[in-house]
Amino acid sequence: MSNKTGLIFFPAFDWSISPTHPEREERLLYTRDQIIEEGLLDLEEIIEYKAQMTTELDIKRVHFCIPTVNNVVTDAHLVAAGSAIALGEAWHNKEVSNSFALVRPPGHHAMHITYGNRGFCNINNEAILVEYLRKKYGYKKIAIIDTDVHHGDGTQDIFYHDPDVLFISLHQDGRTLYPGTGFMNELGGPNAFAKTINIPLPPGTGDQGIDYVLDNLILPILDDFKPEIIINSAGQDNHFTDPLANMNVTAYGYGRLNQKLNPDICVLEGGYAVETALPYVNMAIILALAGKDYSYIKEPGLKEQNLTESEKTLKYLKDFTVKMMSIWKNRDKIDLTEIFGSKDIYTKSKEIYYDTDNLLEEQEESIYKCTECAGLLTYVSYLKKSAKNLCISIPIYACNECLKKGKSLFENACKDNFYHQVFLQNKAEDMYLTKDDVNG
Repeated sequence: MSNKTGLIFFPAFDWSISPTHPEREERLLYTRDQIIEEGLLDLEEIIEYKAQMTTELDIKRVHFCIPTVNNVVTDAHLVAAGSAIALGEAWHNKEVSNSFALVRPPGHHAMHITYGNRGFCNINNEAILVEYLRKKYGYKKIAIIDTDVHHGDGTQDIFYHDPDVLFISLHQDGRTLYPGTGFMNELGGPNAFAKTINIPLPPGTGDQGIDYVLDNLILPILDDFKPEIIINSAGQDNHFTDPLANMNVTAYGYGRLNQKLNPDICVLEGGYAVETALPYVNMAIILALAGKDYSYIKEPGLKEQNLTESEKTLKYLKDFTVKMMSIWKNRDKIDLTEIFGSKDIYTKSKEIYYDTDNLLEEQEESIYKCTECAGLLTYVSYLKKSAKNLCISIPIYACNECLKKGKSLFENACKDNFYHQVFLQNKAEDMYLTKDDVNG
């Protein structure tokens, strides 16, 4: 393995929600200027790669884009996801020991089904990277650690029923911040219980609190799970100057987080203090990944209170850690019928609001409780007052029964007109079809 850190910058000049929206190109331009000024790209430990585009196939491995991929995705989204894949390839080929995709648009609020933009996200860059690496290289166990201040609800949704992907989200308590989810009881589905770990942090949590949960919860769980790849969904809006949140983390804290976590691939998510945080946070992360000293980085406005934690917050984190570690250690002893019932299929209904596009999705999700694989997953999905769609997802390492059941369900659904559209996501055979493909 080369002792190098790979970087890709993609500011997406031609994509924005609006000219003054917080998620805009300046998020990366200030960082780029700072890194060049400080000479980071001249370090022999750092290699810069060119941005690349992903394919429609890569997106279909992850998402049901309704009505089509072209209706949901722009070229900027293709490049953001493709750049994460490019660095994944560089890591797999041992060209680098780790990497950081400094790209936009972000993606961790994009769910398994996507109709458009929610939480500034259309498609999920990390999930697309995961499915690409699993399909091409056969990786089995992957961990995604989401350090964005907002709960990574899209990534959670995509892998909620997958026992081979450990998803840990470290975020400001959802009772105080968008998207209002990410609580302790969201632990994964019946085939993947405790493979989703949420750590809701009290507003005001800073470096000391992040350190505590890393040392006493996240790192022990990772050591137990033993992933082949660790991906950091690297949101930077926990910074004390971020305008959209209420946390107290410093650039140094972000550097130390990445030094301890030691991720293989980082993919940028949120972070909206474009002048007072992002250039410093990104520089600290890059230096930490490259094994260089980041202790001298001090952003404007740094004060002593950013470096200490309240006793109330520390007590909460200690109590929470004890409870969550108990769940993790005893996950195989818990009676799941008390949570998911005794039927062969577990079904739940939910509403998903697309805050940017002002859409409300009604969704019924069903997972087949399978003892051999992640299980066949189906959704009945529709927008308010619109026709219903059926989405069928066969897992990548599907058993024969789930593979046959998924294909049969798709074939039968295509024969009638009950659903407006029927989608088949056959990850096992890398085949993706709609009712229109079958019926012409």
